[in-house]
Amino acid sequence: MKGAVTHHCFTYGSLMWADIMARVCGREFASEPASLAGHARHPVRGQDYPGLRPAPGGIVPGRLYRDVDAQAWARLDAFEGAEYERVRVDVQLACGAAVPAWVYRFRAEFAARLLPGDWDAAAFEREGHARFTARYAGFDALAGR
Repeated sequence: MKGAVTHHCFTYGSLMWADIMARVCGREFASEPASLAGHARHPVRGQDYPGLRPAPGGIVPGRLYRDVDAQAWARLDAFEGAEYERVRVDVQLACGAAVPAWVYRFRAEFAARLLPGDWDAAAFEREGHARFTARYAGFDALAGR
């Protein structure tokens, strides 16, 4: 799509895994490690994925997907659902450069569902990835959006 508007997407949970991001978006995007200051990610009660909330002094590691197109954003919005809001942030790349991006932050009205402590990405890799992928096998149903 020549002239299509794209934006970068910062991910900090299940979408850091390129296979999950590609299934949700319907295609792959170039990506690289990045981090987001002033936030923390917490486990969501009863889920394998985390929620992001503002936290002074916090730093969240994640993955920046470049040039996400409008069709993929529509699928991401549907996937994230009512608990998350898409907000604009600046993330830092490994080289130190700051890059504007959108991120899905857990809405304040649902904050009671967040557990204390940091979400464990290594545990998701070991145990949650397969369970999460099986649970969200309906990714492909988002294709009509």
